[in-house]
Amino acid sequence: MVAHHTDMEFVIVGFGRVGMRTARVLTEEGHDVTIVEIDAPTAERAREEGFETVLGDCNDEDVLEAAGIATADAVAGLTGDLNANFSACMIGKHHGARTVLRIGEDYRQELYEKYASDVDEVIYPERLGAAGAKTAMLGGDFNVLADLTESLTVASIRIPDGSPVVGTRVVTLDLPGDAQVYAHGRDDEPMSIPLPRTTIQAGDRIAITAPPGAIGDVRASLDAEESAA
Repeated sequence: MVAHHTDMEFVIVGFGRVGMRTARVLTEEGHDVTIVEIDAPTAERAREEGFETVLGDCNDEDVLEAAGIATADAVAGLTGDLNANFSACMIGKHHGARTVLRIGEDYRQELYEKYASDVDEVIYPERLGAAGAKTAMLGGDFNVLADLTESLTVASIRIPDGSPVVGTRVVTLDLPGDAQVYAHGRDDEPMSIPLPRTTIQAGDRIAITAPPGAIGDVRASLDAEESAA
């Protein structure tokens, strides 16, 4: 389970779809969030939503310092620019912050391996979603049952012996109800983003995003029981 945290300080670089949703979730849970955004109209939109916002380039350490990076618990580079995200994370790492790096739609195993050793978490929001970005920033693993949006739910499911998906590559799973796998773990190990060649074994856990009404169908297709929170 992810520990409950209060009054933590976060810097989110990028107020696009992922950054905006992540900021909203963290704020709703009582955390302090500062947005860094290079695009002036987008920065103004963030301010209109009530977020403390710094307009500027995240490659500039002065900009991140103005956003409070020196005292932040974590920084997340959530723009669509991988290089900008990595630069923000390296500045955050220098200041002792937890670092969360977004990799975009061109996710490849070699990209993951290249950056994973330099940051605390590499996320792939096109499959992971804002809830996973929030979880990564809080420092927890991915074994979590929580609301993702008003229309999606996150659930953790254990794969039993005899499941028809045993031996299948995680990334090729075709689940009902538009459900998507965003994390995978062996036995009681922490869950993480599955690599392209990761195959499912009996006893593994997968974390999925799905419309609430589809969870039962997914569980039935996997011949598995939804795990307890």
